[in-house]
Amino acid sequence: MRWNQQSVLDPMAMVNVRGLLRTVSTPEFAGMTFHEVLAKTALNKVPPASAMPFPWTVNPYRGCSHACVYCFARNTHRYLDLDAGEDFDSQVVVKVNIAQVLAAELARPRWVGEHVALGTNTDPYQRAEGRYALMPGIIDALAAHGTPFSILTKGTLLRRDLPLLARVAEDVPVDLAMSIAVFDDALQQMVEPGTPTTAARLATVRAAADLGFRVTVFLMPVLPYLTDSPAQLETAVRAIAASGATRVVHGALHLRPGAREWFLAWIDREHPHLSRRYRALYAHSSHAPRSYRAQLSRRIGPLLDRYGLSSRADDDYARGRSRDRQAVPAAAPALTPTLF
Repeated sequence: MRWNQQSVLDPMAMVNVRGLLRTVSTPEFAGMTFHEVLAKTALNKVPPASAMPFPWTVNPYRGCSHACVYCFARNTHRYLDLDAGEDFDSQVVVKVNIAQVLAAELARPRWVGEHVALGTNTDPYQRAEGRYALMPGIIDALAAHGTPFSILTKGTLLRRDLPLLARVAEDVPVDLAMSIAVFDDALQQMVEPGTPTTAARLATVRAAADLGFRVTVFLMPVLPYLTDSPAQLETAVRAIAASGATRVVHGALHLRPGAREWFLAWIDREHPHLSRRYRALYAHSSHAPRSYRAQLSRRIGPLLDRYGLSSRADDDYARGRSRDRQAVPAAAPALTPTLF
């Protein structure tokens, strides 16, 4: 892969990961380093004890340039001897052969075409995808082997692949979801500095809906004291409905190790008046208290009814309650839940 003015660094000095080919930086992605690896496997089996409502995942990247301060996947970078903060945002592992490995795995006789979820750990349409273009090969492999799949993303680069997705949706179920958490532009750029704007993501939902997809929007995480007022939630739901989405999954912020430290440091720096309230709210669990989540559902539920949107709370997804598949026209894929 040729990049103008790229620098190839000493891979052994940068990251502890199997199959490393080379480590690359380029002015086109200032501050970013890409670690190109040869993956031995592509399909990840979800443990049977997990509450996730899908059996398999595929993750073409590790680390994510979206740099969302709340991202739950941050702690996974520590397995590479990298930190869960700036390294997660800037040191991205790229599985350059993932489409070929996936095709080989799907061709095995024991593969029975179970649902595969993309976007469950880090975003498959983050900025690196514009260079590496791994997703078209992944989509082709899944479709060629009759495998239903879902994509959850914050990336507007999804629009590049919408024609391909529309074609393969004629043969296999394809479920699309867009994650849109913040509807205040200034706050969105602070909390998700590497993501496309909210308006651009809503436009991507509209583009997918215009092709016949019944798109889900993940209105999560809702940030306590920052995005959870009745007026803020109504602004969000109204905009989602106008974009052509059909379903909303909503849920409050949860702070796993790695994300917890990074997010609370951000709160201390940007919203110090909320520091004590956040530490009290998350003192005993990674999740917001049940009472807060119930209150949030009471606020959002009537709004979704008013604007004609189907809804699920993330608690329902975690319990596996949302395996229902809607009856939709043949040209539009049914929905299968996916978590980011």
